[in-house]
Amino acid sequence: MRRLELKENLRKYTDIDSCPVRNVLSRFSGKWSVLILCVLSENKDTRFNTIAKAIPDISPKVLSDTLKALEMDGLIRRRQYSEIPPKVEYSLTELGHSLLPILEELVRWALENFEAVTKGRKTGR
Repeated sequence: MRRLELKENLRKYTDIDSCPVRNVLSRFSGKWSVLILCVLSENKDTRFNTIAKAIPDISPKVLSDTLKALEMDGLIRRRQYSEIPPKVEYSLTELGHSLLPILEELVRWALENFEAVTKGRKTGR
């Protein structure tokens, strides 16, 4: 009986298009989205080059693509000013701000457990 219940409980993850866990968390499966959101949480109205300097190992194309994806998800806002040269700033939306407590907890956990995780990677355990 318990096995049948478990299988039934897991069924909600099988539909790729409608599974909230797959769709929402897939945005954070790489390291860039979380890092960009952290940068934006610490800096209001941040320009592209400022984000790039804060995360120096991200390529301009990947940064641009990730910013577009986060904007499409409604987590960040892109504000373009009619100036020469063009000025574009990024900031968190209300939805993005609602994610911050979860990200802060994840960052806290990473800081507290970094040594244990890296030690496990080195030893294979």
